[in-house]
Amino acid sequence: MSTEPRTTLVVDLNSDLGEGFGIWRLGEDNALLEVITSANIACGFHAGDPNIMRRVCEAAVSRGVAIGAQVGYRDLAGFGRRSIDIDSASLTNDVIYQIGALDGFARLAGSQVRYVKPHGALYNRAVYDDDQAAAVVAAVVGYDATLLLLGLPGSALLRHAKQAGLHTVTEAFADRGYTAQATLVPRSQPGALLNDPIAVAERMVQMLVTGRMLSVDGVEIAVSARSICVHGDSPGAVAMTIALRKALTEAGIEIRAFAS
Repeated sequence: MSTEPRTTLVVDLNSDLGEGFGIWRLGEDNALLEVITSANIACGFHAGDPNIMRRVCEAAVSRGVAIGAQVGYRDLAGFGRRSIDIDSASLTNDVIYQIGALDGFARLAGSQVRYVKPHGALYNRAVYDDDQAAAVVAAVVGYDATLLLLGLPGSALLRHAKQAGLHTVTEAFADRGYTAQATLVPRSQPGALLNDPIAVAERMVQMLVTGRMLSVDGVEIAVSARSICVHGDSPGAVAMTIALRKALTEAGIEIRAFAS
């Protein structure tokens, strides 16, 4: 199958950054900032603290990388990967709180939050849970309706966002396996995590050019995305992102931030 694009394609590269807490560090933020175009920065609920948020915002601005608020459940102990039942009003307020905290540091660094992306269990739950998806959307609308919302194609989150008049951006995951329903394979199941830089890069180029890729059980699924994520805490995240950027460039695909 040819991977040569017939017309110029454009894609953003994003990664989750600032996912430490206090003296604990996770991921190679500075190395990833040299490769990506958008940084999903933890806002203190699943990871991150004021010192980390300020440092990563300043580093992102110095490299011309767009800043996004990666909002999650109030779950430091579980890294935001445990689904939480929470009433809609409280979730909306939690998301507003996180956006505002990061936006303060982004503005001190000479920029601002440009988009919002849920993290972990909140991201996955907002794929199908209308109440939680709507609560996240209400937070973005309430804080700043010009912010973009990044999410999984076909999710309840993006559907509610469009209904609310928000601009949305579809996302694909380079380092995650997909089910036959085009959702992410749970991390507890085989095939959830991918770590071969070359295979990851080739898979994403094929997805961008053809709009399709294989699920973990070999089913061809439709996937369309304007942004590609490599998780900052994935083993070999930097090597994967470098390989991905190289493969995209060689395929004639332009790489630039979707938010500026």
